Amino acid sequence: MAATLAFSCSTEKIVEDIAEEQEKLFDEVIEKENDGETGEEQETGTDQSALLHGKWLVTELKIDSDTASDQVKFGKQILDELTNKECFIISFTFNTDLTVMAENSVNHLEINVGGTGLDIPCPEMKDTESGTYAYDGETLTLEDGEGKELMLGVTVEDETMTVDAKDLDVPNFNEDGQLIFTKVKE
Repeated sequence: MAATLAFSCSTEKIVEDIAEEQEKLFDEVIEKENDGETGEEQETGTDQSALLHGKWLVTELKIDSDTASDQVKFGKQILDELTNKECFIISFTFNTDLTVMAENSVNHLEINVGGTGLDIPCPEMKDTESGTYAYDGETLTLEDGEGKELMLGVTVEDETMTVDAKDLDVPNFNEDGQLIFTKVKE
C-alpha cells in the first residue's frame, strides 16, 4: 500500500508539472498572438509582401465621371495621354528585403493646351524617394528614411495593383478615384 501511495503521489506531481508547463506554453502563445509574433502571422505577412515584389507603373486613373471634379477629370486626361505614349509618371519598385523606391515625375509635367488639344511631353526629370514597406493584404505601409509613414488602401490581383488615389496624395490625382498600377514583366 505504501508503494501504491508513493506511486500515486509521484504520478499526481508529474501530472501537475505537465499541466503547469502546458499552461505556460498556452500563455506564451496567447501573448505572441496579441503581439502579432506568431509564426503563422509572420508567414502570412511575408507572403502578402511577396505579392508586391517587382516594379509597378501607374497606367490608369479610374474615376466616376458623373461625380468627379474637373481637376480630377483633367488629371485622368493627362495620365491617359502619357500612358498612351508609354510614359509612366509614377512607379514603385518593391524589393525582397522590404525596401521600396518610388519615382514620381508629376512635379515636372509641362502641360500645353493648344488648338490641337493637349501636348504633354514625357518629363525627363523625376523625384525619387526610398524607404521600407509592409503589406498585410489590405494596407500598404510606406516609411521614408525619416520615419514618416504613409498608409495606403491597396488591393493586388495578378499583375494589377489598385491604390486609393486620396491615400497616395499626388497632386491632380488625389481627390477621387483609384490609381491602377501594372506590374512590369521581367
